[in-house]
Amino acid sequence: MKIMIGYDGSNAAKDALELAVKHAKAFHAELFIIRSLVGGAGEGPEKIEKANRDIAYAESFCKEQGVPFESHLLVRGLKPAEDLVRFAEENKIDEMVIGVKRRSKVGKMVFGSNAREVILHAPCPVVTIK
Repeated sequence: MKIMIGYDGSNAAKDALELAVKHAKAFHAELFIIRSLVGGAGEGPEKIEKANRDIAYAESFCKEQGVPFESHLLVRGLKPAEDLVRFAEENKIDEMVIGVKRRSKVGKMVFGSNAREVILHAPCPVVTIK
């Protein structure tokens, strides 16, 4: 079984990581830690460095828990939701785990919702945690 987590270093993502590790242990699954950046001029070295620190934290947590994992920093010119869905399709992921942040209705309209896009388009079940 393959479980994937969309990980951005937020508190919601850390909660999602804990849940994904529990699921990986319960189902003897491999965990895929995914961080997505759009790329281009908007992604300066500080954003890439932060993304690498976020991934390093998730990797150390998985190592401590004894869960097999792969980590990927994706910079493919896609929005995070598109990147996560495409990675899940390409790698035949069985379950996705994502953290969701609470936003107002106006905030969702203005900024969109990566979680909503993942839930609607994922090729597998999506578990969310807030």
